[in-house]
Parts: sequence; structure tokens; C-alpha cells
Amino acid sequence: MSIGEFELIRRYFVRDKITVPGHPSVGAPQVILGIGDDAALLEVPEGERLVVTTDTLVAGRHFLPNADPGDIAWKALAVNLSDLAAMSATPLAVTLNLTLPEADESWLAAFSTGFWNLADIYELPLVGGDTTRGPLSVTITAMGSVEQRYALRRSTAQIGDVICATGTLGDAGAGLALALHAFKQASLPLASDATAAALADEALLNLSDDHQDYLLDRLNRPSPRINLGVGVRGFASAGMDISDGLLQDLGHLLAASGVGAELEIDNLPLSDALKAYARTSLKAHAQARDWALSAGDDYELLLTIPLDKWHQLDNAPAIKSKLTAIGKVTKTHGLRLTKQGKAWEHEGLAGYQHF
Repeated sequence: MSIGEFELIRRYFVRDKITVPGHPSVGAPQVILGIGDDAALLEVPEGERLVVTTDTLVAGRHFLPNADPGDIAWKALAVNLSDLAAMSATPLAVTLNLTLPEADESWLAAFSTGFWNLADIYELPLVGGDTTRGPLSVTITAMGSVEQRYALRRSTAQIGDVICATGTLGDAGAGLALALHAFKQASLPLASDATAAALADEALLNLSDDHQDYLLDRLNRPSPRINLGVGVRGFASAGMDISDGLLQDLGHLLAASGVGAELEIDNLPLSDALKAYARTSLKAHAQARDWALSAGDDYELLLTIPLDKWHQLDNAPAIKSKLTAIGKVTKTHGLRLTKQGKAWEHEGLAGYQHF
């Protein structure tokens, strides 16, 4: 017997007050009215502005058809929280719209577990949404808040600013190569647009299980940098998240700010897993660099920080240790890539294309 919409919502997306006392989905102070009415009522902290973002993930475009439901849910929420982090906002609440070919309860149980595993980290309430029948897709809208003076924009980078990135870059690109290899090995049909991604070579497939698991986890369960986004309040002049690839996203930031940049490719932050792959050959080294520059899906933060405030961050090592300086903002428009300070040219790096 097929589960109905209201029972689906009650069973998987409404937390019970008795079994989970004080859970944010029923007890968050910012939620005046949550699931169960025509719309939610939220309290925005005094002196702060509401920040709203939304993203849709579609099967076959943003995740493979055989993807784990928990991974789909985690990533759908993570990409929205990453947008809040890029604005230096604190999360308040989310809504979830879920389009399903059928109401498969085992799939829904795994999906809701993945969703709550991430939502609970930030004590984030689900305050509404919708379910309907159709090709699999997930749309999440996330709401946060921040004082207006601290809200980061793409359009406020300043000449002389240090360009920096959180975490490491390129992991999701390598993870996608591994995922596509496994998908093809299972003789499953592959969408034509997915074939544009770099496929796993022997060196990548020969990495340790720990390294491969790490790269796949970075693809499937990215970590939104909420705490770092809040931590750079008063330091960063501009910011955005890296979703479509470093070069493409930095290009958007530079265009919005009306400035240029120099980017030092030898300073790109790579994980131990990607470094292990890069050490196997010159070809692998170039591929690892290309993933870091253009693969996207890492959901790290791209920030510009005035030089004096960059030095002030020496007094906040918990923040600065998670940032890597990769370039500087320049007066001359355009993006200039350098290698050990000298001009470096490379063709064919585009970043993710939405259409």
C-alpha cells in the first residue's frame, strides 16, 4: 500500500516532541510556527537581515541515478548551507521540496537519515515544503541571518586584498571520476553530459581505500563552512562559495567587483589524498591541478581579505589555519595565472556548466 503525502511528511520529516524532547524541529526559538500550517513564521534576530537561498538537485544531472539516498539528502542541504556560509550568515531554518517517482519507504528512510544527520549538526529546523510525484529531484530553501555590515557580497573585493580559500580543492572532481568509474563498471547507462568529466585512471584507482573513500565522501557529503563564514566577519571584504570551479567562480567575483586578480597555481590547497595521486606521474599532477582549478563541487569558501586584516588573523589561528592564500586582487581587469610568480597559460579549463 502506497504511503500518502501527509503520512510521508509525518513519518520522516516531523520530529516527535516525546521521543526527541527539545529537538530543534519542534523547539527552535526562531520558529514561531513550523510544519502543519500554510506557511511558517520565523523570528529573525534583532538587528540582523534575513538571508535566503535555494538550490535544486536533479537525478542524472547533479547526482548519479544509483546514488545513496542519504548522500543525496546531505548534499542537497549542504549546498544551500554553503551559500549561507558564503554570506557569513547563521542558519535559521530550511524547507524541502521532494519530487519522487514513487514513495519507496526504504529510500525515504535513508534520505531522511542523511538529511537529519547534517541538519542536526547546526540544530536546523525543517519548517515546511512539498512532495509530489515525478522524476527524482530535491529542492531546498535555506534561511539564515546576519548583521548587514557583516554580510559578504561578490561585489566588494578591494585592490590589494589577499585571495584565499578554505579547506582543499579538487577532491570532488577526483571523487566524481571514481564514482563514474564504478557506475560504468556496473554497466549502468551514463548520461551524455556526465562523460565530459575526467574518468579515473589507473593511478587514481590504485590509491588506498582510505584515500578513495575520502575523495568520494568529499563529493557526496561536502562540509558547509558555516563556522568559518561566521569566523571571518569583520575580516573578509567579499566572498562566495566554490561550486562551479575556482576559475569560474573567481571570475564571477572579479566581474562583480570590477577588479582583476593574480592566482598562484602552486599555492592551490590539495588534500593528502589528491597529493598522493599527483605524485604518481606528471600527468596525474596536471590532472590534480586541473581538478583544483575547475572541477567544482567542493563547496569551499572563496574569500578576499584586506592585507592588514589578513595579518590580524594571526591572532585567530583557529580561523587562519583553515585558510590558504592563493592570490591577490589587482587593478588590472581579468584573471592572470602565475606559477612561481611567472605568467602561466593553460587552455580548456571551464568549470561546471548549468545548461
